[in-house]
Amino acid sequence: MTKVIIIDRDGVINFDTKGYIKSPDEWSAIPGSLEAIAQFNRSGYQVFIATNQSGIGRGFYDVAALDTIHEKLMNELAAVGGHVEEIFFCPHHPNDDCGCRKPKPGLFHSIQKKYQVDLTETFFIGDSWSDVQAAVHANCQPVLVLTGNGQRTLAEHPELKHILNFANLAAAADYICHQRQEKK
Repeated sequence: MTKVIIIDRDGVINFDTKGYIKSPDEWSAIPGSLEAIAQFNRSGYQVFIATNQSGIGRGFYDVAALDTIHEKLMNELAAVGGHVEEIFFCPHHPNDDCGCRKPKPGLFHSIQKKYQVDLTETFFIGDSWSDVQAAVHANCQPVLVLTGNGQRTLAEHPELKHILNFANLAAAADYICHQRQEKK
């Protein structure tokens, strides 16, 4: 069975801003996050990214700009020996009421359909309440990181203390990869 990890982008892999990441120059990896993805790869995981990108729907940037941002992410990731199978994103404005904007599970269902993924055996790592809700709605195993919005999310939703939570993506990768090795 293929092991799968799905990761949110902004606030988990890269630093987030209130003004949206609109160009490659504004995209900056959180220290250790790219190496964490490479660690997942070395441990046999297929890694996907599922990210809301409402800046497109809001008119702040277009899909071509998003592609250049993701090209930078992929190049920097390759430089540390990692890769992502595919990046799934929701370009819609929050008012569009689409099925793919987290906390709805549409992005996860797209991954499931295209790659025959068993979502019940899949971790989804995010930093926000909507990420946790999306994981639950998709029957994934939610993991909260305290980078990005994670600390605020945990403070506002103390009930999340019962789910896996980690200081950052690197700590999550260490735990998940080590836990899988112990189960063998």
